[in-house]
Amino acid sequence: MLVISYDISDDKLRTRFSKMLTKHGAIRIQNSVYEINNTNRVIDNLITIIEETFAKKFGGGDSVIIFDVSTVKLKKYGNAIHRDTDIVYF
Repeated sequence: MLVISYDISDDKLRTRFSKMLTKHGAIRIQNSVYEINNTNRVIDNLITIIEETFAKKFGGGDSVIIFDVSTVKLKKYGNAIHRDTDIVYF
């Protein structure tokens, strides 16, 4: 699983980046924080897109941080705990 956090000043670029993350299966956790839990192939493709398409467009004040949390013990609280459990309504 990856957690991707970003701070991009250009509105148009930020919107395109957000839509690209969603298109590749990322789930918005907070305004500029996404979680993606997918196959290694999808994650590798996502990182390639970030590096080849977006990285060269980032300005000096922009930042994108990708946390690989697949090997780290993760604790979730509040609404975040519901993302890992199935909820069935009858």
